[in-house]
Amino acid sequence: MIDLHTHTLLSDGELLPAELIVRAMANGYTAMAITDHVDDTNLDEVVERLLEVKKNHGWKDFTLIAGVELTHIRPERIATLTERARSLGAGLVVCHGETLVEPVPRGTNLAAIDAGVDILAHPGLVTEEECRLAVKRGVLFELSGRKGHSLANGHVASMARRFGVGLVFNTDAHSPSDLVTEQMATKILKGAGLTDEECERVWENARRLVERAG
Repeated sequence: MIDLHTHTLLSDGELLPAELIVRAMANGYTAMAITDHVDDTNLDEVVERLLEVKKNHGWKDFTLIAGVELTHIRPERIATLTERARSLGAGLVVCHGETLVEPVPRGTNLAAIDAGVDILAHPGLVTEEECRLAVKRGVLFELSGRKGHSLANGHVASMARRFGVGLVFNTDAHSPSDLVTEQMATKILKGAGLTDEECERVWENARRLVERAG
């Protein structure tokens, strides 16, 4: 199981990074990105602390990626913070997309895609323009296992298939109960309308990101 969008006590998650890692491993995880919520106020601190966790977690056969989720920031700041996060050593940049269940600023999806973030999380009712730009910029769309955010999974999957956008599955875990097995994740993917072949491509996309960022 690979999960590239999770949260800890460094933002609004319930667990310390070490405990999240151990609980993820118990669910069969082989790789995970911790991507705590950041904006201008805490980006530097979160990246620094997660890089320290990555350096010292010490578990064999488990890859940890120190990442960030740019969250609820002005669209015109996304490119700057994406570049800053990477310059600080973040291995993965996720941006909080225009989910159906939170008041995300309009234009966030396009700004994040144009900035070249790695993953646009729970992007909601994605448009043709956003899909075409995502293909051009190599940005992956997330299918979410999280309640609320997952409401648009079917639409995201359908649009991604139509325009050739790459997909990943993530839990957006904030608590232990949010973690899932790969078997359950695959059921969620199929519930969004994916075929067996498309599900395998989702996991291959995740593996490639881990190889690049881990």
